[in-house]
Amino acid sequence: MLLRHLPGWQPAGVLDTLRLARATYPKASGYGLDALIELAGIDLAAVPGQRHRAAFDARAAALLLLHLAERYATWGTLIAAAVPPRMPGHPLPQEQPTLW
Repeated sequence: MLLRHLPGWQPAGVLDTLRLARATYPKASGYGLDALIELAGIDLAAVPGQRHRAAFDARAAALLLLHLAERYATWGTLIAAAVPPRMPGHPLPQEQPTLW
């Protein structure tokens, strides 16, 4: 949708919450939003609205992202787990030092 309204727009970076959830909880029985919220023990009682509505689900996903991010000691380890290869923000291989 963003590309349709903003041709040529490119995100500065990408964090894939599903990829991050799989790295954080590799043995989870499921990776749907409901399963992950329950697994993380996130209380959504104070979130206005109801499940399966855009604003509610976006807030729930944001709370989940914060919960998952807390499990990583550095930004580097978080992006290594959350950014798919060839996507903006993916850690590029370190260049090897040269004589020049």
